[in-house]
Amino acid sequence: MRNFATLFMQIQNLLISMSLNIVLKKGLNVPISGQAELRVSKTISPEVVAVQPDCFKGLLPRLLVKEGDPVLCGSPVLADKKNADILITSPVSGSVKQIVRGEKRKLLAVLIEPDGKQECVDFGKKDVNALDATSIKEALLQSGLWPVLVQRPYGIIADPQLSPRDIFVSAFNTAPLAADSAFCHAEELGAIKVGIAALSKLTPGAVHVSVNNPDSPFANLPLATTHVFKADKHPAGNVGVQISNIKPILKEQTVWTVSLAGLAAIGKLFLSGKLDLSRKVAVGGPMAIGASYVSTVPGAPMSALNAFIGNSDSDNIRVISGDVLSGRNVGLGGYLGFADEQITILLEGYEKELLGWCRPFRPKQYSHDHSYFSWLLPKKKYDMTTNLHGGPRAFLMNDDYYSKVLPMDIFPVFLAKACLAGDIDKMEKFGIYEVLPEDLATCEFVDPSKNNIQDMIAKGIDLMLKEMA
Repeated sequence: MRNFATLFMQIQNLLISMSLNIVLKKGLNVPISGQAELRVSKTISPEVVAVQPDCFKGLLPRLLVKEGDPVLCGSPVLADKKNADILITSPVSGSVKQIVRGEKRKLLAVLIEPDGKQECVDFGKKDVNALDATSIKEALLQSGLWPVLVQRPYGIIADPQLSPRDIFVSAFNTAPLAADSAFCHAEELGAIKVGIAALSKLTPGAVHVSVNNPDSPFANLPLATTHVFKADKHPAGNVGVQISNIKPILKEQTVWTVSLAGLAAIGKLFLSGKLDLSRKVAVGGPMAIGASYVSTVPGAPMSALNAFIGNSDSDNIRVISGDVLSGRNVGLGGYLGFADEQITILLEGYEKELLGWCRPFRPKQYSHDHSYFSWLLPKKKYDMTTNLHGGPRAFLMNDDYYSKVLPMDIFPVFLAKACLAGDIDKMEKFGIYEVLPEDLATCEFVDPSKNNIQDMIAKGIDLMLKEMA
């Protein structure tokens, strides 16, 4: 009987060990040049900062300020019309310079001119251990930090009325030219621990933290369950992929996710009583001069990055807030996204090649399919451009082709086609609850049909939100 009990315990420990150590072999690392050096080369004190409603999926913005109004760091700027408790606050102190609107008076941005003083609303220091879930929610809502919590399915702002099954944090990033998580956030470890302590009171489940190295500074944090992903290919660093391999989302289940930057901001709020959204941002890409990190705040203008572009023709440069696969093309006139810790600068590809598809020796071109000889140089980095080298064509009906770069148990082709057709039943069947567009970015990159798979998924999610409301 004792031997049976011992065997049972060994099997149980083995199962727990397997769930905490996950090996992923599928994926793809895009060999693009321009990785940022691990140094902060510049602190950007922007002349204007943008609060952009489009950075918050699910937000129906209501304007709380008008041009000329003074604001402090932490002052409300926008509220959600559906839930007035959800606020978007200013990341700097100063005054409202301009309200930017687009077609049909859609609110695009609130431009705030900093005063250089960085005076903050005092929300009061709080001991997280002495607070209950209601008090923590109130603190996050009042400070404008609630939107750092993203709800899945669908990737919308978390609903304060819900209690999520679990909360997930990705402590590493595998996207092309991604910011190094340890370099950006290791100094904020104390605040991150406080953030985890706060979020652990908002869920009956666990706060899952995923790392790709057992020696990571974010491994084995108090009140968190650590999962070690033995994977070095993208999109293993996507929190959606991690959820799929830890504890998949089922129908009528809800989970929340938060980034390390969001966790650090939550921790600093309780430790200091003030809103602090400052962060290190990696600036890289084939066209970046002296690729490195800058210290700034979300909403900073891309025009402050002129030193990284030099004398290059700005009309031929694409500036992306985020990574090259799933970031937003904002141009030099745009602004850093609320959740982005990376800026990618690359060349617009307008040139056409004569018989390019049948020239096997192309030393400057990368091919995932071994169409060229790039596979003989696995460590080579390429000065990639935005050139698609062809146009859209018939969908390749071979799900195995895409599954090789997607470490999730879904059918990407069938899901994309279901989204394209607007078939909700099939979208549910093929995994719409588990993904966001960014999770299928590698499928889009290798797609020989040149389809915008991420756009298909995004439209499918919008349809689900509309029909399930």
